[in-house]
Amino acid sequence: MPAGEVRSFALAVVDPDPKLRTRLALQLGEEADVVTYSEVAALAEYQPPGRQLVVIFGPGLADAPGLSDIERFTRARPDAGAILVAAELSTGLLQQALRSGVRDVLGAPTEAYSLHESVERVSRTLTTVPTLPSAGLAGEAPELGRVITVSSTKGGSGKSVVATNLATSLAQRTSRPVVLVDADLQFGDVAVMMRLAAPHTLVDAVSAQGRLDAQFLQSLLCRHEPSGLLILPAPLEPSFAERVSGADMVRIVEILQSFCAYVVIDTPAQFNDVVLALIEHSDDILMVAGMDIPNIKNTKLGLQTLRMLGVPEEKLLLLLNRADSKVQLDVAEVERTLGIKAGCLVPNDIVVPQTVNKGVPVVLDAPRSDVARALERLAGKFCDAPAAPSSVPARKGRSLFGRT
Repeated sequence: MPAGEVRSFALAVVDPDPKLRTRLALQLGEEADVVTYSEVAALAEYQPPGRQLVVIFGPGLADAPGLSDIERFTRARPDAGAILVAAELSTGLLQQALRSGVRDVLGAPTEAYSLHESVERVSRTLTTVPTLPSAGLAGEAPELGRVITVSSTKGGSGKSVVATNLATSLAQRTSRPVVLVDADLQFGDVAVMMRLAAPHTLVDAVSAQGRLDAQFLQSLLCRHEPSGLLILPAPLEPSFAERVSGADMVRIVEILQSFCAYVVIDTPAQFNDVVLALIEHSDDILMVAGMDIPNIKNTKLGLQTLRMLGVPEEKLLLLLNRADSKVQLDVAEVERTLGIKAGCLVPNDIVVPQTVNKGVPVVLDAPRSDVARALERLAGKFCDAPAAPSSVPARKGRSLFGRT
């Protein structure tokens, strides 16, 4: 941290060994205002006025009793950020530390620069934690947020662009939090598309299922500052997808609903157990289709699958992307083939790949473009008109795959 810059957070070091406490405190810098404690219980009453708190727990607490003490502290103080320094790092320890509310784990002995980086990284997550909405005058629970799953059965349809812009637009229309969940567990792109370096992902939420609650889940969310949108990114490694079940995802979404106005979910271009569980739990399913024959064919199969699974028609909303492309496909023809009227037509525009490469949603970067206006109208459907368009009854006529 540059000389003379005032920290927006306070620092504490906890370890039963006085030598280790002193070493860690000195590594934070002589100019740093650090308090030290020999046990976690003594830290409970420390509340720096007007400042948030980052706590470094030393190697003496990297065992089962120590982690239990840390968990009690993080549950009581979800506004504080916890870092654990451990002599031996293992997968088991990392999982236990995450379940205990620790936000970063470092190996001991740690270097000063590594400790500084960890402190700065954890401190940034403290500024992203939204405030839980208070209950009503009669102690009523806040209204559950609306869950919108953005789906597609073909890659390259523009699904993630639609999801990020829809969520961004919704975030600007409500004072309550709006969260975008990247449920494309193997190849999610939301964090990249929003130019975010997220310290936490869905894996952290799943790993902490035993202690997962609204306060802890909020601490994992990353904030997109230009829009105020909150984001829960996909795992960084494709192999992590195996750790996430449909039940895990639904539990996470249920908690997000408790304090968010809208939960927008970006999904992979396939129907797996996780996607089907999310679809079943959703209030709305936005099906995104591109204007080409393979896309339309896969979308037709996807809609048929949803109908066979008993998904109500009123939940479905069809979005045709690049709807004005000169590809010799007529919108009415596509609607007739799919048996559902398009609820949103998004035009083709070079501004979309340009804004994706900038890492800025098109509704923010080019709000006057036809694409942004179409996506704003889409957001308005969920804010102003809860009912999605009804399906078009099958009728005789020309379709893309023969007569219907």
